[in-house]
Amino acid sequence: MAQKETFSEFERQAMRERANELKKAKNTEADVLEKIAEMTDEEASFAMTIHDIVKRVAPELKAKTWYGVLAYANADGKVVIFFQAATEFKARYSTIGFNDTASLDEGNLWATSFAISAMTNDVVAKLTVLIKRSISGNNIS
Repeated sequence: MAQKETFSEFERQAMRERANELKKAKNTEADVLEKIAEMTDEEASFAMTIHDIVKRVAPELKAKTWYGVLAYANADGKVVIFFQAATEFKARYSTIGFNDTASLDEGNLWATSFAISAMTNDVVAKLTVLIKRSISGNNIS
């Protein structure tokens, strides 16, 4: 007899958050800033740094929440960039991720997610390049 698969509490919470996002009339930058305010100080600092970089180098992306995480979507509403706080996912580190709408392609293999353990000047510079690059080129719509 096959074992019945069920969703974990974490997965159910993500689905509830997504349903709430869809119910909202608008999913705005204010929602993103509210989500950042709920984070630990370190994660909020990471998130605000990413938010500021996106606003500076990719102002065409719209800030929103997506499955309960911070995200930045293109004009078609497709998420290009997202940030996952470590504590929310009970992970060792926070991550910034890029969906297939991002133009990060490098040959036949490239990274789409990056761990962040500290927000140094070097990390900010690398994130700036990645975010700028994610919106250039032939994005998949």
